[in-house]
Amino acid sequence: MEDEADIYDGVRAQFPLSFGKQSKPQTSLEKIHDSTHRSDQPSSPTNASKSNDLPSLSSSSKAWLDSLRKERTSKSSIGPPRPPEMVEDDEGAMIGPPRPTQSVGTEDDDDGVIIGPPRPLKPVEAEDDDDGMLIGPPRPPVESETDDDDEEEEEEEEEEEENRHRMPLSNEIVLKGHTKIVSALAIDHSGSRVLSGSYDYTVRMYDFQGMNSHLQSFRQLEPFEGHQVRNLSWSPTSDRFLCVTGSAQAKIYDRDGLTLGEFVKGDMYIRDLKNTKGHICGLTGGQWHPKTKETILTSSEDGSLRIWDVNDFKSQKQVIKPKLARPGRVPVTTCAWDREGKCIAGGIGDGSIQIWNLKAGWGSRPDVYVEKGHSDDITGLKFSSDGRILLSRSFDNSLKVWDLRQMNESLKVFEDLPNHYAQTNIAFSPDEQLFLTGTSVERESTTGGLLCFYDRAKLELVSGVGISPTCSVVQCTWHPKLNQIFATAGDKSQGGTHILYDPNLSERGALVCVARATKEKICG
Repeated sequence: MEDEADIYDGVRAQFPLSFGKQSKPQTSLEKIHDSTHRSDQPSSPTNASKSNDLPSLSSSSKAWLDSLRKERTSKSSIGPPRPPEMVEDDEGAMIGPPRPTQSVGTEDDDDGVIIGPPRPLKPVEAEDDDDGMLIGPPRPPVESETDDDDEEEEEEEEEEEENRHRMPLSNEIVLKGHTKIVSALAIDHSGSRVLSGSYDYTVRMYDFQGMNSHLQSFRQLEPFEGHQVRNLSWSPTSDRFLCVTGSAQAKIYDRDGLTLGEFVKGDMYIRDLKNTKGHICGLTGGQWHPKTKETILTSSEDGSLRIWDVNDFKSQKQVIKPKLARPGRVPVTTCAWDREGKCIAGGIGDGSIQIWNLKAGWGSRPDVYVEKGHSDDITGLKFSSDGRILLSRSFDNSLKVWDLRQMNESLKVFEDLPNHYAQTNIAFSPDEQLFLTGTSVERESTTGGLLCFYDRAKLELVSGVGISPTCSVVQCTWHPKLNQIFATAGDKSQGGTHILYDPNLSERGALVCVARATKEKICG
């Protein structure tokens, strides 16, 4: 045997230590996912409740109850099972429950034999015995079983609800780098690149394929010095993106962050906005056309919306002046395309919502005019893909759901949603059965920044997910291909983009970074 061991050692020495069966990287990947697991997701709530169910029971009774719950035989068994310490019997096989000792059972029984389960009161009275011993396991209380069943049913309902909507909320990573709140967010259609803009005047570009475990951006831009970044939007082909800042000129960049051009600024001394070649005041919003890669839409504090051709930066294609209750200049606070790009919605500073249908001979007169849509500035508008629903978000701390076929009155108003930022938006889930929005942090509040999910059919709150205890949530989106939720947050001193994902439901995106971090640890 010693010779064989020596031969084995000699042969094994000729091969490197890495030869043979290797440890599976999946184990390390699971550890990484554990490190990114959200702390507000309870891992095992049932175990905690079970450990505090019946503190007055003896250790043998607790062990019996635990085995009873695991095997689920409480409904089918008749009488309490045989305790482990009474398995061996001098008389051989036992019929029915075990025979109690003489200290308890022989006081009232003449024959010394008990048929059927013992009386329920005797095991309880035995706790007050002089010896302090509990003979036989007591009958489990009915209330504890019903409580456990109710808890399990609630947990199953919650799991079914989450599985029904495929909400990826179990894990989280944060893309950091900004020094102030992140006010703009855009993810390309493939889900490989992320753009984030901030009140620190910069735009950061992230690439999931090239990002390492440090989650750092590969490029940083400053479109206009001293101007906040207010909106970012990818082209339909994801080869260019639009950057809207607090200046009057929007910029176009290529996919790698190189400047392609900026639109002209109008003459501020011309009173009629239709005669100016561009915006004369700071921009408030902008979006690329969902279908046409040459067309974009912008809104401004000068009180106009403009449609541009990206091949001509010197002049706009169309100028839209909203309808006003009184003569003057009221800013347009936000704008949006519908899914087909045949309809434009604008949120006006007087609280009105106005919609224009793009058709032959159309002008500035809106096709839909809701005079008092909100009582304060509107920060976000969102069309549903089927063209039936319009969502609106406002500084009045509300979110409203509108039926585009009947805009006289909103279908539902969700209130008590604090909003302190002009870029707070609304987004739909990939199947559009849910819609979500972020909330701002108030001084006297302890809830922090939340991401609120609502059911479109039932028009009710589904879930409120805490993103940050101290930072407000501004922009949010649910990417359809990645099945990952992006939410920007921050305050006056920090900002980041939170990415919520689930290893079992999500694809690529954040999972690529996690897998690369695992490979780095294994190789290192």
